[in-house]
Amino acid sequence: MSLRFGTDGVRGPAHELTDPLVAALGRAAVAVLGPHRFVIGRDTRESGPRLEHALAAGVVAAGGGAELLGVVPTPAVAHVSASQGVPGVVISASHNAYGDNGIKFFAPGGLKLTDAVEEALEAELDRLVAAGDGEPDPGQVGAELAQAAAHDLAGYEGAVAASLEGRDLAGMHVVIDCANGSASYVAPEVLRQLGAEVEVIHAAPDGRNINHACGSTHPGDLQAAVVASGAAVGLAFDGDADRVVAVDEHGDLIDGDHLLALCAIDLRRRGELTHDAVVVTVMTNLGFRLAMADQGIEVVETQVGDRYVLEALEGRGLALGGEQSGHVIFRRLATTGDGLLTGVQLLDLVNRAGRPLSALAAAAMTRLPQVLTSVAVTRVGDGDSAVAAIAEQIAAVEAELGDRGRVLVRPSGTEALVRVMVEAVDPEAARSGADRLVAALESVTGLAGT
Repeated sequence: MSLRFGTDGVRGPAHELTDPLVAALGRAAVAVLGPHRFVIGRDTRESGPRLEHALAAGVVAAGGGAELLGVVPTPAVAHVSASQGVPGVVISASHNAYGDNGIKFFAPGGLKLTDAVEEALEAELDRLVAAGDGEPDPGQVGAELAQAAAHDLAGYEGAVAASLEGRDLAGMHVVIDCANGSASYVAPEVLRQLGAEVEVIHAAPDGRNINHACGSTHPGDLQAAVVASGAAVGLAFDGDADRVVAVDEHGDLIDGDHLLALCAIDLRRRGELTHDAVVVTVMTNLGFRLAMADQGIEVVETQVGDRYVLEALEGRGLALGGEQSGHVIFRRLATTGDGLLTGVQLLDLVNRAGRPLSALAAAAMTRLPQVLTSVAVTRVGDGDSAVAAIAEQIAAVEAELGDRGRVLVRPSGTEALVRVMVEAVDPEAARSGADRLVAALESVTGLAGT
């Protein structure tokens, strides 16, 4: 067995990420990225320490160095990678359940790997697996693994706080949902240091409760907590804290599209939205595009994946981009999506505006009805053939909607799913179109939609 990169690194059931395979990936990383010191962080999954040590053992055996950051947010690893000019590795399956895990890399400088570099990593890993190189003996390399100094995480926390350029969040009442993930140890402290009154939920990781009925993919508890406490804003992170969604004072969800709209308009008013353009993915709601057109802001579109958003930001020299899921990149401030940084920027925006988040969000954009659903496939990578098999049905729904709607059917790059998105001015048309496409996919895969 070997490993294949999706839209955000390698991801799958943790038991399939065996120690020899992960150690070989560590060796391959040194061969492709060079014999650097690698900084390695992880989220709170019970499989994390095992994978962390296996990867580090492979790196050290191949002549690299390994510095273990422990449980830290993905953007903290990117920050250390950028500030110290070394490769970074995160062991996390992001928003997936605890039984999954994954490995994603940052090149020296804190940027995610390009497709070409990932292909080189895959090829080198295949070569090592085919050669049958044995797993490094952890006892032989254990003494060479360095624990990170506390200042590595403090540097990240300081950078997030410094993004407010001397302003603070005094008087803001916020509830945060840490998804029992890596935000649990960072987000409450940073927000309190900035002066916010912070109520924290789901910040007691036990190795198995990461993302379980909580966090950015399950914000129900946060919505209830915000209303019950009378807070101004709620923030829900995912397991590795590289994404965030918000909740307004009424308990209504503010997703990544709305966050981008709010921030793009605010940056443009302050003269900080480079070239008056923002980068989004094909999943972004049509309402966002219409709102940006009204504001005179160009929308640059990429395929799904925050690394593709970053590539477009780099290529055009732009300042802001992100995804509907809540990955938001402030390129002047960070090299990757950062849930805590985005949350701090949102709270600052609300504080400066002196208006409720609900009013600000309503003014920023009107979300068009959008139906999102998924159909299971047997394994990651099987979705392409399923999508091709229903091409006629997709074309038929597109023709019926015309310019009053949009259809997107695509395989997930990180899970064994095909994503179906239909949006339309008429919500019933969106639901009907999505139901037809889901039924068509189910007839091809033999598996149920979700």
